[in-house]
Amino acid sequence: QVQLVESGGGLVQAGAALTLSCTASGVAFRVIPSTMAWFRRAPGKEREFVASINRSGNTIEGDSVKGRFTISRPNGRNTVLLQMRALEPEDTAVFYCAACLQCREPSARLVDYAFWGQGTLVTVSS
Repeated sequence: QVQLVESGGGLVQAGAALTLSCTASGVAFRVIPSTMAWFRRAPGKEREFVASINRSGNTIEGDSVKGRFTISRPNGRNTVLLQMRALEPEDTAVFYCAACLQCREPSARLVDYAFWGQGTLVTVSS
């Protein structure tokens, strides 16, 4: 099993920056290459892909965040960061960290991710 714990959410003003962190733990995660990702769910909307990164550091980002959000994996293992800048009220959402144990490449497919964190709320005021 893999446990994912997110942190870093909060209330910020439009134009601000914020960094989310997700730490994964679990025996399986240490021995199996994994892809990690961030998704978000805005009020009244479906869960949306934000960004994904594999163990090699290859990344993909959703169209709505390209150029503003950056995903990284500092230790190449079990921590993933989402650096967000130029935040907009439309970015208000619960952000979820996810892990795929079988993926070799970054993935935007929600169905690829078997493990999810509880989510952290980001609120951007205008």
